[in-house]
Amino acid sequence: MDASTQPSSPRPEAPARRPNFVLVFCDDLGFGDVSLYGEKDIITPALEAMARRGVVLSNFYAAANICTPSRAGLLTGRYPIRTGLGYEVIMQDDDRGLPLSEITIARALKPEYATGLFGKWHLGHRGPFWPPTRHGFDRFFGIPYSHDMMPLALCEAEAGSDEVKTTEVDYPRLQQEFYEHAERFIEEHRNQPFFVLLSLSAPHLPNHPLPDYAHSSGRGAYGDVVREIDDIVGRLIAKLRALSLEDDTLVIFTSDNGPWFEGSAGRLRDRKGGAGYDGGYHVPFVAQMPGHLPQGVAVTSIAMAIDLLPTFCRLAGKPVPATRLDGRDITEVLLSGTASPHDEVLLFDNEIVVGIRTQRWKYIDTSYYRGIRMPLARMGYDQLYDLSADPGENYNVGADFPDVLADMRARMKRAKAEFAPLKSKEIPPVFAKLRNLLAHLQD
Repeated sequence: MDASTQPSSPRPEAPARRPNFVLVFCDDLGFGDVSLYGEKDIITPALEAMARRGVVLSNFYAAANICTPSRAGLLTGRYPIRTGLGYEVIMQDDDRGLPLSEITIARALKPEYATGLFGKWHLGHRGPFWPPTRHGFDRFFGIPYSHDMMPLALCEAEAGSDEVKTTEVDYPRLQQEFYEHAERFIEEHRNQPFFVLLSLSAPHLPNHPLPDYAHSSGRGAYGDVVREIDDIVGRLIAKLRALSLEDDTLVIFTSDNGPWFEGSAGRLRDRKGGAGYDGGYHVPFVAQMPGHLPQGVAVTSIAMAIDLLPTFCRLAGKPVPATRLDGRDITEVLLSGTASPHDEVLLFDNEIVVGIRTQRWKYIDTSYYRGIRMPLARMGYDQLYDLSADPGENYNVGADFPDVLADMRARMKRAKAEFAPLKSKEIPPVFAKLRNLLAHLQD
């Protein structure tokens, strides 16, 4: 589906009953890795079918440009720095985790909803932060962190029990096992509202495509895994249809950040872990709920993963948590393509605000060069991009729009002042050790 597609049906209405929610959340899937935005390197027919039946957002941002903070932001509706998980990712020897005081989507939907997480967690695997069933999920089947981290085991837990069962990982079958457990949960809870987070650990490297998909894409193992992910989406939609749940279920597909060492950010600049450019944050988003969302619509309004919590609460008729939320309810954006409820969204690189996006403009004051974080604003090289004309962020137009540049600089100053007090007082010990190791490897 091309992003210029126009509505093909009259404005639907929000569901009268509590809807089900299924969120398919990929790991390191780039904006250009799916055939929703004019890219054709990897054809994703199931996602294209979703787009024909639903809504594509063409300006949707992950909560961060790397995994752990992105997932913290999505689940809490808050910029990750507020959760204490804004710095880098949780490593194997890391004691950090999502505080139990944080209200996740799963917890916000309780007690009416059955809640399950199937796949990657990466928000703390030690102490009180583990397992995910302590954060509002009734069931967890998955892995504690990325599938390139060792040691790795498949873990299973139920709410109300501290027992975590573990089994060995069969890497080529990993995504299939996540889906099969999610499908079983949906079948078991078909008669009550449910929230399922299908948190695939692919296409994060290394890629382990199921043999059925090997050499199927013409784009190596990475493309084969994306094809497998697309087929999983197709199976999910078919299962909901077979259970007569499709019209009652909001299905959303997106990613935690842009692509890493493989994959495509499409026309966007930079990749996962970069500075403020869109390639690390700007990700695919498609949603369907036949009879409620319009069909075949592409919406350009800016939105972010932090918006899903307040949106799900609105649709479920649940109160929005009283904590300091940064996300906004995007129900009307999905229903009728209204303007974004955001005047701006902030882009963090670790705990530093490095970019600001408004509907038209993008301002960046930090980048990297040869591994060095470059303070562009201090060097006189801060950048203003008109994304309506230059989505690739290639040409700084600050000199052409001095009033806009002054406004964006003022926004950045306010944002840095607001979030500076929340920064960690010191680097987590595991990263001090990691820096020393990397320095040794580069010799």
